[in-house]
Amino acid sequence: MSSFTTDRIKPSDKGINTYLEELTSKNYQIPTFQRKVVWDRENVKKLWDSVYKFYPLGSILIWKTGIKLQNHRSIGGHLISDGLSRDEYQYILDGQQRTTSLLTSLYGGKLEGRGDFDPTLYVDITVADKGETDNKSYKERFLFWSEIDDRGGELRKNTKRKKRFDKGLIFRLIDVKQNFGEIERKLVNNGYSDYDHKYREQLRKIKEVIDNYRISFIELKGIKVAEVCQIFERINQEGRPLNIFDIVVAKTFRPEKEDKKGFYLRDLIDRFKEETQGNFAKIDDLTYLQILSVLIRQKFPESKVINITDRYLNEIKAKQIEDIWEESKTVLLKLFDFFENHLHLKGPGLIPYRYFYMTLATYFFKNPNPDYEFIKKYFWYNSFHNDDLLSNTTQLWNDVIFLKKGKKSRSAKFERFLIDKNKLRTSSYSSKGRLSRAILSLYANKEPKDWRITDRSVISEVYYLLTDKPSLHHVFPLNFISNNSGKNKLDGNSLMNIVYLTQITNLKISDRNPISYIRDFDRPEFEEIMSNHLLPAELLTWSRSDKMPEDALDLFIEKRADLIIEDLEDKLTGINFEVIDTKESTDIPFIVTDIKNRDVN
Repeated sequence: MSSFTTDRIKPSDKGINTYLEELTSKNYQIPTFQRKVVWDRENVKKLWDSVYKFYPLGSILIWKTGIKLQNHRSIGGHLISDGLSRDEYQYILDGQQRTTSLLTSLYGGKLEGRGDFDPTLYVDITVADKGETDNKSYKERFLFWSEIDDRGGELRKNTKRKKRFDKGLIFRLIDVKQNFGEIERKLVNNGYSDYDHKYREQLRKIKEVIDNYRISFIELKGIKVAEVCQIFERINQEGRPLNIFDIVVAKTFRPEKEDKKGFYLRDLIDRFKEETQGNFAKIDDLTYLQILSVLIRQKFPESKVINITDRYLNEIKAKQIEDIWEESKTVLLKLFDFFENHLHLKGPGLIPYRYFYMTLATYFFKNPNPDYEFIKKYFWYNSFHNDDLLSNTTQLWNDVIFLKKGKKSRSAKFERFLIDKNKLRTSSYSSKGRLSRAILSLYANKEPKDWRITDRSVISEVYYLLTDKPSLHHVFPLNFISNNSGKNKLDGNSLMNIVYLTQITNLKISDRNPISYIRDFDRPEFEEIMSNHLLPAELLTWSRSDKMPEDALDLFIEKRADLIIEDLEDKLTGINFEVIDTKESTDIPFIVTDIKNRDVN
């Protein structure tokens, strides 16, 4: 291993006593992005049972850096941070649970949400080991005062333990370290004078454990924020990723003082989420941070926040967020309103590109009169274009420039639009890729109505929440296809075979033959709403004649893809619109085929 690696990521170890003394001497910090401690009696006892048996506890991850983060001032009631500036900080990135358990079980303290409970741990030396695989005796060996105190005889279940405590057979774990002589003296005075008595041996074993058990550490030094986040995610026992948002929250935190207002980004975002209706407010914290970063760049071009990657998000300052926050809230509300009430999308799961949040945010920034027709074209153009137009940050900033031009002069021109019909044909129901989300977005945009109650919208505010929630339904049910394959060659899981319906209607349809169940809905109202689902008229024709071609599924998929293309052509009026079809021909072994150039400029 190179010295470069060993210097940056270095394993080490320390005794329990040394670690806790350094902690209370304020040599370590616990950043606020650490999850709240879930203190549990059973887990604390198990932790000490592992120490007692010299089992490894797992490494504690320490990040050594000159970056000052917001940190917890205390842990279990013990002050561990003095708030002073240092040349180097030692942050506990993983190990807060174990650290809290070790500290409070030895030194006592106050636990949030636990009332007056005393977390000080006691040890009963009369509890013997029950073999090498004993996994139960620790519950009796390690005790809390509530399991010992008999309240003057009122709690009879604790009477025997209280007597052992009075005889010195149960004592505080910390006293083994601080008052070992007194414990021994009390045992001798109570009749356990033989040095080799099993209780005296047990006492010495526990002292040996506390004196000699060493905790493993992994120390990170000279490592950038982005890599620290990656290391944290891989080593964290809960599998919880350390997001750059957590780092920025900690870095930008400012405690409130008499002469200065405090700042806490997490509260700012959480309050906005609580106050804002609709599902888009629930986008993840990182997306919020990246939206703020592009707005900071718009307002402060000279700032160091020149991209949305971790490297540059790490440069965000509290003052910058404060300076743009009110404008940012307006932008966010316009952005969410656009997705929900102009595009008719009811949740972030349908947005084809995450980067839409950033690019469109810059369009709404300081823009009192947005051109909604222009940005709707922008949305559909990028969502369905055959090329993956918005998949990296270079493309993101190119789009920012394009949208700024459209905002200022309204003269921004879209280049040729290209769509591959075969990609529509083969789009997968199970895929969560860009095109799949785009197709489902288009279906939602049409504001589909229920087939049974045709004045009822399928997609509502309670998207995916209620019993009659929108459900993705196969027009040609999969079981029907498998039992009636005919001459069909296309996959029934194509998104061309999918519609939004309420779950109630979906259950009514079940796995029935389309000819049969379409007949149940065949009335003028249903015929009128077929266009809301981009459904070809052939469905009704087949149902009314009680006959379908053997390749009806393939024909249906072809017709549905054509309807989608026609709808997109309407949405992208004024743009050079080209359709290709790369479906392999049985006669021609290479890709192809049908190019339609629709220049409508």
